[in-house]
Amino acid sequence: MSQALVLIPARMASTRLPGKPLADVGGRPMIVEVARRALAAGVGPVIVATDSTEVAEAVTAAGHRAVMTSPDHASGSDRIFEALNVSGHGGTARVVVNVQGDLPTIDPAQIRQAVDLLDDAAVDIGTLAAEIHLEAERTSPNVVKVVGSPLSPTRLRALYFTRATAPWGEGPLYHHIGLYAYRREALERFVAAPPSALESRERLEQLRALEMGMRIDVEIVGGVPLGVDVPEDLERARAMLAREAAGQP
Repeated sequence: MSQALVLIPARMASTRLPGKPLADVGGRPMIVEVARRALAAGVGPVIVATDSTEVAEAVTAAGHRAVMTSPDHASGSDRIFEALNVSGHGGTARVVVNVQGDLPTIDPAQIRQAVDLLDDAAVDIGTLAAEIHLEAERTSPNVVKVVGSPLSPTRLRALYFTRATAPWGEGPLYHHIGLYAYRREALERFVAAPPSALESRERLEQLRALEMGMRIDVEIVGGVPLGVDVPEDLERARAMLAREAAGQP
């Protein structure tokens, strides 16, 4: 873990929630709260990768590190790869962790769980999922499901990711959580490859890795962290952090 680097991509150009990274949550900008939690995971240095000087200034003012990246990246993976190379850690980081900048309630332990999957030398990418309990989530195309072969009661080897309701039949379905721990070599291969056919069809870039023959393992965790996409999510995050600060469940 001492050779892991956590990178948090953050863009200001959100159409549904303008200025999202700087939205106040718990008395601090959301991107700062995410960086604080990522640092608490204890897996390695934490750097915010952004195309906004406002975000970079807010992050550095809070005592964290930020690097500027191009505004033209098509995906967060491309942004973190640029950040890896400009951060000074490109030659030393063996594991690169991509934590989304809109997860202000992420449990630091979950970040560690994704990294721990790479203790198996056969695994290229580690990620997370949680069991789906709401019927609406089972059928929603906005909830990405992971289909995998069980390796243990809390671990899957991913076979496919889909917006459809899958797999068919009796048994649990799993909600994929978009947090990734890459081996550096796997990230390099991934960003160098063009989008794949299934990636383009499902609009899920992790399918590119599977189509390239990479192994993705998934740790099953207790719940899905709240992703902030719209104003209603922001209010929920504020309420959750207020309860956390008050020591309430």
